[in-house]
Amino acid sequence: MNTLKTYLVAILIIASVSCTHKKPKSNKNEWRSLFNGKDLTGWVAKFHHHKLGDNYANTFRVDNGTLQVNYDDYTTFDDRYGHLFYEEPFSSYHLKFEYKFTDQWLTDAESYTYRNSGIMFHSQAPKTILKEQDWPISIEYQILADAGDGEPRPTGNMCSPGTDVIFNNEKDPRHCISSSSKTYQWDEWVQGELIVYRDSLIIHKVNGKKVLEYSKPQIGGGVANGYDPALKIDGTPLTSGYIGLQAEGQGIAFKNIMIKELD
Repeated sequence: MNTLKTYLVAILIIASVSCTHKKPKSNKNEWRSLFNGKDLTGWVAKFHHHKLGDNYANTFRVDNGTLQVNYDDYTTFDDRYGHLFYEEPFSSYHLKFEYKFTDQWLTDAESYTYRNSGIMFHSQAPKTILKEQDWPISIEYQILADAGDGEPRPTGNMCSPGTDVIFNNEKDPRHCISSSSKTYQWDEWVQGELIVYRDSLIIHKVNGKKVLEYSKPQIGGGVANGYDPALKIDGTPLTSGYIGLQAEGQGIAFKNIMIKELD
């Protein structure tokens, strides 16, 4: 009897220890950082004319806790459209980030790239982007700032390389749809937010205010070039994809890049 009692006590102790050390379940509804503020861990670069992983001329770099698009080591742009992709795809999520343009701009880049950048999302996998492909098949949260010409230049717009969206209950033929945001100066920090519900609803925010809403992102449209045609099946819903920071000849800095996955 004493042997049996001792055995049962031992079993209860083991079970108690096992429960105490059980790995807690991960909570998808928590904020986490995509950028550690120190290096580019978790990110991979892809440039037009270059293979995946070639961070040409150290374009994407970390400086003073910010993730920068920096052109210090360039002489000419030569259509080197670049993107820095996070390693993990996402489907439904809330993304927050802060950005500020720098005074760098390569004059041989297209004129529309002046004080212009963006964050790509629902993008094709970086490994499927061909060497001579300019833009990924994706949706873009477009970032703009005052160009100094007195004209309004809202930020938090939508652009659609190789994709289509439904806006005001119909498929919109425009490559870019302007938001309702005000125009911001190039050298001030601005907070952007992107709320994505798979292939249903997408909301853009600027400094906490909703500035654009659309739905049903899907493969279609034009603008993107040099892609694998097997990947561009128009009408295919975009339910998930990769997030990428854009480099088109204009310097910019990002910080506080945070994401919370949604149910």
